[in-house]
Formats: sequence, structure tokens, C-alpha cells
Amino acid sequence: MPGNIKDDLNTSEACNAPVQAEQHSEKEIDDILRKFDKESTFRKLPGPVHKLFYVSACVFTLLQLYFSVFGGPPTQIHRSLFYGFILFFAFLLYPARKGIGKIAWYDYVLSITAVFIAAYWPLNYNGLLMRMGDNTTLDVAVGVIAIILSIECTRRVIGLPLVVIAVLSLAYAYFGRYLPWGLMHRGFSIERIAIHMFYTTEGVLGMPLGVMSTFVFMFIVFAAFLSTTGIGEFFLDFANAIVGHKVAGPAKVAVVMSALMGTLSGSSVANVVGTGSFSIPMMKKMGYRPSFAAAVEAAASTGGQLMPPIMGSAAFLMAEIIGVSYFTIVVSAILPSILYFTGVYLGVEFEGRRLGLKGYAKGTTPKLSHVMLTKGYLMIPLLGIIYTLVKGMSVTRAAFVGIVLAIACTFIKRSTWMTPRSFCDSLVSAGRTAIGLGAVGCTSGIVIGIVALTGVGLKLIEAVVSIGGGSLFFVMFLAMIASIILGMGIPTTANYLITSTVAAPLLVRFGIPVIAAHLFVFYFGLIADLTPPVAVAAFAGAGIAGADPIETGFKATKLAIAAFIVPYLFVYNPSLVMIDVSVLVAVRVFCTAIIGMIAVAIGVQGWFLERQRWYERILAFAGGLLLMEGSWQTDLIGLMLVAIVLGPQYLKYRKKSSEDAVSS
Repeated sequence: MPGNIKDDLNTSEACNAPVQAEQHSEKEIDDILRKFDKESTFRKLPGPVHKLFYVSACVFTLLQLYFSVFGGPPTQIHRSLFYGFILFFAFLLYPARKGIGKIAWYDYVLSITAVFIAAYWPLNYNGLLMRMGDNTTLDVAVGVIAIILSIECTRRVIGLPLVVIAVLSLAYAYFGRYLPWGLMHRGFSIERIAIHMFYTTEGVLGMPLGVMSTFVFMFIVFAAFLSTTGIGEFFLDFANAIVGHKVAGPAKVAVVMSALMGTLSGSSVANVVGTGSFSIPMMKKMGYRPSFAAAVEAAASTGGQLMPPIMGSAAFLMAEIIGVSYFTIVVSAILPSILYFTGVYLGVEFEGRRLGLKGYAKGTTPKLSHVMLTKGYLMIPLLGIIYTLVKGMSVTRAAFVGIVLAIACTFIKRSTWMTPRSFCDSLVSAGRTAIGLGAVGCTSGIVIGIVALTGVGLKLIEAVVSIGGGSLFFVMFLAMIASIILGMGIPTTANYLITSTVAAPLLVRFGIPVIAAHLFVFYFGLIADLTPPVAVAAFAGAGIAGADPIETGFKATKLAIAAFIVPYLFVYNPSLVMIDVSVLVAVRVFCTAIIGMIAVAIGVQGWFLERQRWYERILAFAGGLLLMEGSWQTDLIGLMLVAIVLGPQYLKYRKKSSEDAVSS
């Protein structure tokens, strides 16, 4: 890693164009990604094994595409095949311990064992259905091995946090009879646990793996083909064209690009490293402090997973768990995500004005018309997905349309033509990406299955309600803390699956709409990637910037303040997530919420047209919260507070500008 640059701002050194900044080598970026993203620690395979993996991954991806589009075998067989491929790949690609480059003999044994375990369902399908409840010793042994393999796969691919939760869940199921009153249950034998975990749809082969093997996998394939079209370069040019020349232009480019790219990814760290490898050096070159540059990228990249239409795959999981359409989730998530990015964008704006950070010189950034004319066609696949969803087609059909359009877009320019090799490379890339999500699906299914088997979810709800004394705010606060803790160091999909099982029912018990409750825990589970002491997204950004990780984490949290406010607001005011709201009310709520977020950002950053006094910051913050609450009474009070604070400053600024114009 290059050393730190001087922290002092040097705004006179602002670049005249978005020129190349200091670049990290591919190895440095790869090292950072491997340090903070466990899924990126896969090893290089030797020649023959690599060929085996390559061919197997192509077959796996094509098979899953066929099942998703044209229909597949029964649920248990489909999921067991997905399970087998995922574990086969995982034990070959991911070492048992960090730094082991060669494939050990036991890796081959585990890979082959996973294949045999996965084949047990297809080979014994009718028999297993006939003897359900009267299973054989071999059935139990296969179930136990399936659980162990799932946990070991997750340990290698994802890391320890999710594994610890799964092991504690299994221990709770077995030792329940020995626990104190309140958590006590009758306890379950190893046989009963194994049967429940592998032979029902509430365990290893449960709903999480089902969603991963269908909806999520289709969009993984879509993202793999979309990346071959050069859409990343288009997003960068688009962001430069609309905000590159503005105050703090490079930071705003990072915000806009991360919002566009982040929705396609399920990893905050991967988003940070992917876009931050060039946005962070560019910001530093423009005079930004390293910690601020890293914080901007971390806050924006993490928030990308809040942005519809894909939301890093969480939208599909949420739709399946809640039992509503995918399109309903997308519509509900629009306004909260806009508020989040408005907060981050304005945080950058006011910090840039306070520090005098400049953008690129006018005339040196790409023209929007030219960008759209030459590269705008790359939006066709995304627009195609949105169109098919609006028309009421299924999610898998929409993803298939997107894949076909993405492939077609590669043939518009000769330089991006898709060859048979690049087609197969995309299939392999999708198969490798699916390993992490498959591991999450298997082990999250274990946790969810134990909750269903033991009824611990209801016990926790009763305990929290009793402690809280009926206070909704107290329950929301506990749900927030639980979601942040459970989300520390765990991939987005896994922490949502767990928090939606443990924390969301607490809010639903108090009459909160189900969508609002699930978005609440999703937001706070995700914000754990920014919140010290873990803050993996902020730490990854700090690694690229050469900044202090803890300082970066606190700055990122400050920029992402909307993520701590908005969930409380849409629980108290479900119209923010478009629940039972008319078009007129929706427009009013949207407008006042945006004004409110501007006022909140002013209060947090302490700057508007000039530095804010402490009482002005408090009034602006309070006025902003009232504007986002949603009722017309609070809107009026909020507008009055904001006008009292900002009105005199605006008039003073206009007067000064007029005097300067006359004197010049």
C-alpha cells in the first residue's frame, strides 16, 4: 500500500479534469479485498482441477438457468443439487486455513462426500417421502453429515460469525431441557434435529437456499453478463457528467456511481473495493483527507444495497419471507433509499462547502448528452427488467429477459462482442459468485429451522414485550441493537435472514406493517458494515485510502446518519414505504421528506451557506425530523423551524451576492 499523503487540504491543487490519480496495483486491491471480504479468499486451482471446476461451473449455471426458466425437478431435488454443486466448489476453492494454497487430500474427500450427500435426495426421493417420520439410521447419518458439511463450508467461505450463530442454535435445540425457565424447552435428539434439518423445507434445504437457487441466482447470472458490456465505465462517465464539476465533485461521483453499482452486488466490501479503488485515490488527489474519502465511499457503497430494483438480492428474500410480490418490495424501498442517498450526498455537499473542496473544471467532464448517446444503450437490460416487472411478469422471467438483453448489448460495439469463451467465463463467474450465497442459504436455513423447531422466536418476543412494558420505541431500540450486533461481519443476505427471523417479529407483534418491520431490521443489519468497532466496509475503504479505520468508521456513520433515522420514521409513518397511501399523499410525503433530510444534513454537518451555531443546528435537525414524520401538522411546524433557521442566512447570502455583483 502506498503511504499516507499529507492530511492538510490543498484546494488550490484541484485537478482541472478527472485525470488519473494514484493507482493501486491489482495485487494491492486484491489483498485489501481478501483481508475484509472472506468470500474473496479463494485459491488458484491447479491445471486439471481448474478445468474440472470450469466445466462444472458452466454446467451448474446452465442447469440452474434451465430449471429457473423452464421448470425443474421437485423442490427437494432441485435444492439438493444446488447444495451439492455449491459445496463441491467450496471445498476445492476455499482452504481450511488461511494461506493454504494447495488442495489437501481432505478437501477432495469433503468435495466428493458433498456430492454423495446431495445425491441422496434424487436417488431416494420416493422412499424418503414414504418413510418420513420413520427414517432409517442411514437417513439420520446423511442428515448429520449434511449439517456438518454446511457449517464447514460456511466457515471457509463466509467466516465465523454465522457459524457461531448456527452452532449455538443447534446446541440450543439439543440442550434446551437444561436451560433456565423462559428459554427451556423439551429438547430434541440428534436424530430429530438431523431429520428436521435435511428432510424438511425448514433447514439446510429450506427457504433461504430455495430463494438463492432461483431468484437470486438468476440475477447473479444477469450481473455477470452485464459486467461484460462495460456498464461500469458507463456509470462512471454518467456520474462524472452530472456531478463531476460541482462542489466536492469527485466525492459526489463516488456517491452516484456506488448507488448505481451497489444495487447489483450483495457485498458492501466488494462495492467499496470495486469502485473505491479509483474513486478514493481520485478524491485524495483533489485534496480530501484520506479518512473522509474512504468514509464517502463506504457510506455510498453500503447504501447501494438499499437501492431498488435489486438491493443486493435482499428484495427477493424479503418478498419470499413476507409473502408479497417482489414489485411491492421495490416500491416500498424507493423513498427510504432516496432519503438515504440524499443524506449522504448532502453530507458531502456541506462538508465540501465547509472545506472549500472543488470539483473538476467545467468543460473537462463528459457531456451527459454524449454519454447517453454513445453508451446509454447499456441501460436497456435494467430498463427491460423494470418493464417486465411492471407488466406483471415473474421475477425469474424478468431476470431472463435482462440476461438476453445484456448479451445482445455486447454485440452493439465490436470491442465488446461476446465470444464463446467470454460467454463461458460469465457462466463460471456466476457459479463462483453463487458459492458464498449458497453457503449463506444453507447455514441460515439451519438457524431459521431451529427457531421454527424450538419456538424460541415466540419466547424472545414475549420476553422483550414484558421487559419493554408495551413501549414501541423501546422494542424498536432493542431490535436496532440486535440487528446491528447480528449484522457485524456477516454478509448482507445472511444478516437479513437472521434479523428477519429474530428481530422483525418483535415489531410485527406491536402492529407495525410487515414490510416496514422487515425494512427496519434490514437497514440496521446493513449499517453494521459502517458502525465501529467492526465496520468492515469502512475498514476496507480505510485500507485503500491509507486512513485510520476507526476514524473512517465514525465519519462514514456520520455521513450515513439517514440510515439511523429513516427506519424509525417509516415505522411510525408507514406512508414513507407507500403502505395504504394515495398518490397525492405520496407526493406530499416525498417532497416534505426530502426537505426534511436536507435540514437534518445541515444539522449534522453544521453548515449551510455559512457555519451553523449550535442552536441553529438543533432547530434544523428537529425541523427536519418533523418534516419526515409525515402528518401535515408536523410538516407545518417543521417548515416553520427550518424557515426560521435558514431563511435569514439565505437572505443574507443573496444580499452579499448582490453587493459583490455591484462592486465588480
